[in-house]
Amino acid sequence: MSGPRQRERLAEEAVHLAPGASEEAALGRRVFVEGRGAVLTDLDGNQYIDLAAGTLTQSLGHCHPEVVAALTAQAERLWNVHDFATAGRAALCDLLADLLPEQLDTYAFFSTGAEVVEAALRAVQAVAEPGRNRIGALRYGFHGKTQGARMLVHWDIGNQAFAGNSVLGYSPYCYRCPLDLEYPSCGVRCATLVRRHIAEKSNVSALVFEPVLGAAGVIVPPPGYWEQIAESCREHGVLLVADEVLTGGGRTGTFLASEQFGIDPDLVTLSKGMASGFPFAVLAGRAEVLRHPRAARAGSTASTYANNPLGIAAARATLEVVSRDALIGQVAVLGAVMDDRLARMQERYPVLGDVRGIGLLHGLEFVRDRTTREPAPEIARAVYRHALDLGLRTAIGGHVIRLAPPFTIDRPLLEEGLGLLAQALERATGGRQ
Repeated sequence: MSGPRQRERLAEEAVHLAPGASEEAALGRRVFVEGRGAVLTDLDGNQYIDLAAGTLTQSLGHCHPEVVAALTAQAERLWNVHDFATAGRAALCDLLADLLPEQLDTYAFFSTGAEVVEAALRAVQAVAEPGRNRIGALRYGFHGKTQGARMLVHWDIGNQAFAGNSVLGYSPYCYRCPLDLEYPSCGVRCATLVRRHIAEKSNVSALVFEPVLGAAGVIVPPPGYWEQIAESCREHGVLLVADEVLTGGGRTGTFLASEQFGIDPDLVTLSKGMASGFPFAVLAGRAEVLRHPRAARAGSTASTYANNPLGIAAARATLEVVSRDALIGQVAVLGAVMDDRLARMQERYPVLGDVRGIGLLHGLEFVRDRTTREPAPEIARAVYRHALDLGLRTAIGGHVIRLAPPFTIDRPLLEEGLGLLAQALERATGGRQ
């Protein structure tokens, strides 16, 4: 439980703070005051191994000294001149050109994931041929909370239904297949239906998708899913817009998750880990899309905080460390450690219905019964709370807990964190096996 100083501070802010915090903040009730690497400290002096890496943002952990130095130096010089050129922007462009696939050679900078998704939608709408007035997306996808991003996945709020122009396809959620099939005997039927309902339709301009669905619980596609969808989209002139806000920057073991699934996107959105949690986002795309006269009209890529020198400095420092220290290779090594430890936990605890992951991104899906696969959010909440009390921070959403450690975490600390997770499972289940 949170200590007395934290409870007092939470009560003070509750007088004025609007409700609606994330589930993890509402359940956790912690007040954090410091972060160093993969370790957080709260107001009462308790420490936590952060296997959620902020909001899956801290690729280099908390307060990496080189990012701190870059931000400090920039803060002493220049903060905001709208979208005028600044000293570091060209260098960041060169760095991105080295890290991204060759065809993604044109960039626009923004401040948040939702903002960059909106920018991608504007670009798609600008270049779309007459008659291509629909956009494809995937069920269970998440692209942000702004209206255009919500429209993609038909996310209504209150009594207000948003009548958007998107067409939804089946995501590769094998554990809960909506078609009641099993892989591989299914022949990846979900992908066939995405091709039929989206890729082959003459009125669809683009498919906006997460290569690995993050907020939905780390849904990793089986072999053959993206390969056939991407090929069909290319054949029928449907633009591929990869939302890599969460996965981009190396979290899955390659700089883009798209690279692992045979996807050759036309546009990519990146944010979260690109600048170590500092507000920053980039839209990367093919020149024929982002330099198209209709997509390049004055103001198309401008906004109040777009091209912010502080965000550019944080991103440049982060990506230089990722590249120099070969951290994406480390992601694959540490990801294998997580695969092994989590698989053993799944064998031991029946409440872990499914464990899935790629690189340093894993989802643990909790169920009441492995036969019925009935979701068990109350068990996930218990595990989450016990983990915090033991000194481990994770990310919870419904009946799924996500793990996404910093790339810089060392193996002993990672294994210590996973050991605490096992203890939390033991406490939450009363040792039932």
